[in-house]
Amino acid sequence: MTDTQQQVDLVVRTIAQTAVDNETYFGDLDSVVGDGDFGYSLARGFEKVIEGWDGIDRANPGTFLKKVGMIVSSRIGGTSGPIWGTAFMKAGITAGTAQMLTGEDVVAMLRAATDGIKMRGQSDVGDKTLLDALIPMTDRIESELRSGTDPSGVLAAAAVAAREAAEATTDMVAKRGRASYTGERSRGSVDAGAMAVAVIVEHVNQAWPTEGVS
Repeated sequence: MTDTQQQVDLVVRTIAQTAVDNETYFGDLDSVVGDGDFGYSLARGFEKVIEGWDGIDRANPGTFLKKVGMIVSSRIGGTSGPIWGTAFMKAGITAGTAQMLTGEDVVAMLRAATDGIKMRGQSDVGDKTLLDALIPMTDRIESELRSGTDPSGVLAAAAVAAREAAEATTDMVAKRGRASYTGERSRGSVDAGAMAVAVIVEHVNQAWPTEGVS
């Protein structure tokens, strides 16, 4: 595999394992004002990614991401499957057939993923969804890259930005999903999807140097 494919493998594998390992935590967060199935749904979908890991097409990073997106979309129940699956597929489509990806490519892929989520979920920043962590994180990545920060530094900054943004959802009122039915009662707790993004990015940040990827 190319260095880029190894990096993409590391990131996706970490996302999948983190989703599985945090099933109860993510479910507990979702149960505060939602239906509590977020952790279960996410874990079941990414379990399928892990189970079929070696058989996923790695012709290039874009193809790999699209295949992962297809697995996630078909295996995760509720609204989470289409939303998370769309994110992977849009990122893969944006990557195209390139064997190597630059930092600018990654930002473009993340922007495409967020645009796909917005369209699929009919949501935007401020609606108390995963976008409220994903978009500030992407903004921070873009800023760090422009400043010439190395990959490890970019990831560390992204993890901080995602955590801060996820925690900030505590003060928001949910406008999408089951939580939106509770109105003002949704204020005072973090959004499960946004916190999942934060936890996942923190784990990717932790895994990056230990795997020798630079």
